[in-house]
Amino acid sequence: MRRLLLGIDIGSSSVKASLLDAETGKSIASKAFPEEEMGIDAPETGWAEQDPDMWWRYAKDTIAYVLKKATVEKGELKGIGIAYQMHGLVCVDKDHNVLRPSIIWCDSRAVGIGEKAFKGLGEDYCLPHLLNSPGNFTASKLRWVIENQPDIAAKIHKIMLPGDFVAMKLSGEILTSETGLSEGIFWDFKENGLSEKLLKQMEIPMDWIPDAVPSFSLQGKVTEAAAKETGLEAGVPISYRAGDQPNNAFSLQVLKPGELATTAGTSGTVYGVCDTPLYDPHSRVNTFVHVNHSAEKPSYGVLLCVNGTGILNSWLKKVMGGKWIAYEEMNSIGNGAPIGSEGLVFIPFGNGVERIMQNKPVGAHLLGLDLLKHDRKHVVRSAQEGIVASLTYGFRIMKDMGMNLKTVKAGRANMFLSPLFRKTFVQMNEVNLELYDTDGAQGAARGAGIGAGVFSSQSEAFSGLELLETLEPNPIFSQPYMDAYFHWETKLNEILKSGIAG
Repeated sequence: MRRLLLGIDIGSSSVKASLLDAETGKSIASKAFPEEEMGIDAPETGWAEQDPDMWWRYAKDTIAYVLKKATVEKGELKGIGIAYQMHGLVCVDKDHNVLRPSIIWCDSRAVGIGEKAFKGLGEDYCLPHLLNSPGNFTASKLRWVIENQPDIAAKIHKIMLPGDFVAMKLSGEILTSETGLSEGIFWDFKENGLSEKLLKQMEIPMDWIPDAVPSFSLQGKVTEAAAKETGLEAGVPISYRAGDQPNNAFSLQVLKPGELATTAGTSGTVYGVCDTPLYDPHSRVNTFVHVNHSAEKPSYGVLLCVNGTGILNSWLKKVMGGKWIAYEEMNSIGNGAPIGSEGLVFIPFGNGVERIMQNKPVGAHLLGLDLLKHDRKHVVRSAQEGIVASLTYGFRIMKDMGMNLKTVKAGRANMFLSPLFRKTFVQMNEVNLELYDTDGAQGAARGAGIGAGVFSSQSEAFSGLELLETLEPNPIFSQPYMDAYFHWETKLNEILKSGIAG
């Protein structure tokens, strides 16, 4: 009988499921729904919301698809892992009904609330204890609900992150994780527990916060009701959960100090692991509990996030032809322009406020357009160069914190499918890039195997992880890419100084 593991990845664009064969370490079935990207509602400028029940509907669809595709038989599925978009807020009543749409990661409405809490708690508490300012994270979003929707707040039984919600739908239990609490800025790193001081400052009842379980652990079992809705077998354990960036790092076996992972989906990230609680004094990059953290052996993840990444590329695709043009064709078009796009600069910050910009609403800008010189190849290349330059901007912050950025791992997916993007990333940041055949859903499945005891060790869990390609920077081309970056940074600073940001 096969030993199978199911990974579910709740993104903001789609929900993906993957079935992993524990013996080979290979995915035998995977699927993402919907076929087009999920919608994000913006009732007001700077807001971003999604319906948690929509995630659940697509999760059921993906689960049913992979179970049928792999002809899963009774007793074969040994564990379920869940990865999810970080920082979202889900509020439910005592009957587990959703009280309002989820305020998701790229929503900007709570920036002022986070700044007020930072002043009230003080820098001397926030930075060493929270390793971040409260910023625009889950705690601040929850405070916004309390202040602006008191009728909804009065009905709250528990608050959750997106992955906690899907786990609740499967198991009937409301739990979270230590890494989840840290991503919501509820975690006190010095006390290694909930920040009672932050909860008091924001007037958040402690009993709204679910109990925390380790990322790798038995966290409930599939109920009879969930089994009928999904096709899963009742009693299968949920044995892993983590936010998308800690999970992406885990999926690439980034678990030791000095190792780094990157993604370039809707948002772009770099996530580095360390064993000391590093923090940026300006909270432009953020530190969270990593999936393998324990009080005895601490492990932290430093996250650089740029909201305006793949979403800029998808916007450009719509402008250039939508379904009539493929990303591969766009990449080919952009490759026809020279390095630096002949002076055309794209500032990609058009998807909410950016942490690396200290939560300033910079916005997206196309600068230096010459109607006699530039055409669509320059626009495509400048967009990809602008996305990489924004990550480079964050790289420099991480280096100033003392992180060693030499080799970065990524799944060959999303924008890393573009040869132009990959080359620009490697050259502009002067790093080696290792590309692997994996994704967040596969990572969640491997995590489920560890949590359920299917794998005897982490090395066994990653036995099927395949390195596809390694790219190294070519010193001959370094200077043109450096020139392109510094030109981009100069234009960014001009925008910041001019007051036209936003």
